[in-house]
Amino acid sequence: WFHVYGDQPIPPGDVLHWTGRFQNWNYMCAECHSTAVSKNYLPAADRFDTRFSEISVGCEGCHGPAGGHMAWAAGSPRTGGASRGFANSAARRVTPNWTPDPRTGSPAHGVDRPEGDEVETCARCHSRRGINSEAWKPGRPLADTHMPSMLTQGLFEADGQMLDEVFNDHSFKQSLMYAKGVVCSDCHEPHSGKLKAEGAEVCSQCHQPERFAAKTHTGHETGSGAPDCISCHMPARTYMVVDKRHDHSFRIPRPDLTVTLSTPNTCNACHTDRSASWAADAVTRWHGPERKGFQTYAQAFHDARAGDPAARAQLIALARDGHVPAVARATALDELAAFPSVATEQAIRAGLRDADPLVRIAALRAAAARPIAERMRWAGDLLEDPIHGVRTEAARSLADARDADVAPERRVKLARAFAEYEATQRLNADRPEGRANLASFFMRRGRTDDAETELLAGLKLDPAASGLSINLADLYRQTGREAAGEQALLAALSISPQDASLRHALGLTLVRQKRIPQAMDQLARAVALDPANARFGYVYGVALQSTGRGGEALAVWTKVLETHPWDASTLSALMSDALARRDRAQASKLANRLSALQPDDAELARQAARLARP
Repeated sequence: WFHVYGDQPIPPGDVLHWTGRFQNWNYMCAECHSTAVSKNYLPAADRFDTRFSEISVGCEGCHGPAGGHMAWAAGSPRTGGASRGFANSAARRVTPNWTPDPRTGSPAHGVDRPEGDEVETCARCHSRRGINSEAWKPGRPLADTHMPSMLTQGLFEADGQMLDEVFNDHSFKQSLMYAKGVVCSDCHEPHSGKLKAEGAEVCSQCHQPERFAAKTHTGHETGSGAPDCISCHMPARTYMVVDKRHDHSFRIPRPDLTVTLSTPNTCNACHTDRSASWAADAVTRWHGPERKGFQTYAQAFHDARAGDPAARAQLIALARDGHVPAVARATALDELAAFPSVATEQAIRAGLRDADPLVRIAALRAAAARPIAERMRWAGDLLEDPIHGVRTEAARSLADARDADVAPERRVKLARAFAEYEATQRLNADRPEGRANLASFFMRRGRTDDAETELLAGLKLDPAASGLSINLADLYRQTGREAAGEQALLAALSISPQDASLRHALGLTLVRQKRIPQAMDQLARAVALDPANARFGYVYGVALQSTGRGGEALAVWTKVLETHPWDASTLSALMSDALARRDRAQASKLANRLSALQPDDAELARQAARLARP
């Protein structure tokens, strides 16, 4: 077993230790490093009975069951046509013409990409995703058996560059090459694992090297040590100590975005002694002031992550632009949930009808806060979507529906989708998050006993899973067992005493029990442990104000606003405080911010207008 954490010590008992649940072969490795895997987790015994046909990746790992192929190979004369006997195969594109256009040095045209093509076969393992079903066959879109991630914070930079270990699929699907119909085997030989040519020569299959290796393009003298296509357009990160992986979005270097948004750029990866401004000026000298590129969403995602309402219009424009990569459009919808408005709702409803399943999934998530009647109207048709991931997301979205909310003709469809969702989570019953998902689903269905069973089972798998303890305490609150909730949180804190979320939840439990001094202590400790959490600061401020410590509350809220200038709850609290102190100028400033966050709130707009008058 190879230690992938560098010099970081991981002692036995740590969840990341090689003997731990989070590092087992059955969940972490088997699907992508073996063939025809069936995980077969046995919940009652808490063990695996995992089966596979080969311990490594064999032919059937990518081509699917080969019984028909064997019959084809033995046949005389052979039958089976282009599929060579395989029952399923990746969809084939029209044969492309990658001959470079002399005017540009690159191919002039692309080809249409069929659903379920070769890239989806590779994406099954070369993507950041969860597994929904073991029924994968070549030719199926990834979302039919897996749940791909979005370009979310912590996984990707704001401009879409890889950050965490996200593999290559999501990067490649952001690229112009993907949009033009390029597939993995255009550059990679899948059976040998090698490139089709050495280094940057692989790019010369389609792009004129004399044009793109010249100083007029690179800004560098040619010769040994000069940068090439790969070093400039495919920056690398090293994962798991030894795995150097290149970003496959083939993006134009943007040191100017480093200056404005702090995203990394490949120029300064080499020129570490120079500033990003220096690199940006150099690119401008070589290529002029206009920055071209296929990925156009860095500012929108940066603003969205900051909570800035300026992101709303940008995200809506991205979500509606069919030329934007689907994974970016899906991410735009995912981020839009934080910026409600009439225009946002229109973009979400359009996303529910998008041709790409990941966009439909994101639209379902973005609609989660709408009333159940609206969700049923918007999402009801997706209960019969051809893609499994869309159907189960629709089921999760509608989990709180009651019979009165559902038209009779849809009840059978909804029940079928609910069963699919539950089966998906049962597949992941060896994971605490699988249990947590089921518990949340059961709570929304009104099945509190089943929800409690799942939460307790999840905590048995991982007693340090604080989110499960918090959810269990909330379940006890909803069922009138506040003291039991307190005990659940105290048990979790005995394992993870520095967990701010547990301290915050305990503080709220104590507030509800009217044990105010103890509650204040826990709420304060939560803020001290995680001062960047706006919610913790806001709630602590409310508690301070309610106990007559308004000055301290004001200081806490002001501190929150320094790092979260668009937190709606804190803005509202500070505006109320300013009005109480008759500080009209401050109240006006805060009302304008709130109105930008909530553009359809007519009363707030009127209040902002009144405060703005002399």
